Amino acid sequence: MEKLLNIRIEKLPEGVYLATSDDLQGLVAQGRTVAETLEIARDVARKLLEAQNQDEELEYLQPITEQFNYPLVVGY
Repeated sequence: MEKLLNIRIEKLPEGVYLATSDDLQGLVAQGRTVAETLEIARDVARKLLEAQNQDEELEYLQPITEQFNYPLVVGY
């Protein structure tokens, strides 16, 4: 099952990136690049969702549909 989860990426003064989410309490991930941070955040989110989904359906997260918006960051 796939769900849509909004996360916030912030560049810290130390030069690393921090990911958090208002949609999923407890999601905190840090990496050296945005891509690494997103990969870690996906793993953390998966583990948090699996732990929460033992007996309850996670209806507060939107299901992935045939069409959705995705912000694409392009460096040039």
